[in-house]
Amino acid sequence: MKIIDFEPGDPRLTEDLLPVLLELRTHLNEDLFRSILEEGHSQGLRFSGAYDTEGRCVGAAGWRVVANTYQVRKLYVDDLVTRESARSTGVGRALLAHLEEHARAAACTALTLDSGTQRTDAHRFYFRERLAVTAFNFEKRLA
Repeated sequence: MKIIDFEPGDPRLTEDLLPVLLELRTHLNEDLFRSILEEGHSQGLRFSGAYDTEGRCVGAAGWRVVANTYQVRKLYVDDLVTRESARSTGVGRALLAHLEEHARAAACTALTLDSGTQRTDAHRFYFRERLAVTAFNFEKRLA
């Protein structure tokens, strides 16, 4: 498996990564994704993709380094998804390890993510990977 950190404008973001990301973020389309990439990059949004030995993108991670008063600096994972056909093959674990390397290199004190309450399979994976539930995430929908 090979993990690639994408630079802005890389055509693989829409050609390879977006189809994987759509398995989790079904509301996205190419135009919306491009606008998120454009706006999000200035906010630190980055993407990494995991490729299998045959060159297919089988995993996607959206992430950013964030400074805050609680953790000082953390790597926040916006998206972590493995193509359904590649689940339980080590893709998610490899992506998390890759993101942890980025976090350590950036002197982060934590790697964090949010996960929808209905995603019980994902939660089992996160617990296996030694992530802990440390807070509640509250939301008020505005649109």
